[in-house]
Amino acid sequence: MIIETERLFLRQMTLEDTDTLALVLSDPDSMKFYPHPFSREEVENWIQWNLDNYEKYGFGLWAVCLKESGEMIGDCGITMQQVEKEFFPEIGYHLRKEFRKKGYATEAAKACAEFAKNRGMKKIISYMKSDNLPSRHVAEGTGMKFIKAFTKTVMGKLVEDEVLYMMDL
Repeated sequence: MIIETERLFLRQMTLEDTDTLALVLSDPDSMKFYPHPFSREEVENWIQWNLDNYEKYGFGLWAVCLKESGEMIGDCGITMQQVEKEFFPEIGYHLRKEFRKKGYATEAAKACAEFAKNRGMKKIISYMKSDNLPSRHVAEGTGMKFIKAFTKTVMGKLVEDEVLYMMDL
């Protein structure tokens, strides 16, 4: 276990989590703000990217699990992201749709911000499509403030209308 909150625990993902994480990352509704839903291979690559991040940085996106049952409901954590010409630690989150609107993403994101602060990070960001209101609400609920709109390349495609939120730690 990496992080524990009132209702959740976050742990490192493994490739054994592929089917469960695919419930989020392969779902068209869940991925409507991404270029496309992920294939099984892309879900495996996503997990491998995080395994590599754990080794390189000591953090990544972690499996979000319910304390009560141990069930994995998505991922949340910190990755290094480039926004324009700067690199920042970014809090990202993806939850299965049946677990949304219950405060889990905000609870996990707040715990990740505290993790970042305890590791000496000075700022943390989240970015998302400007029309991704649920994600914007999580960023705001975590204590982040809107900074600016920008463009970014995601999975090789230019994504317009991104917004950046930031918090000093």
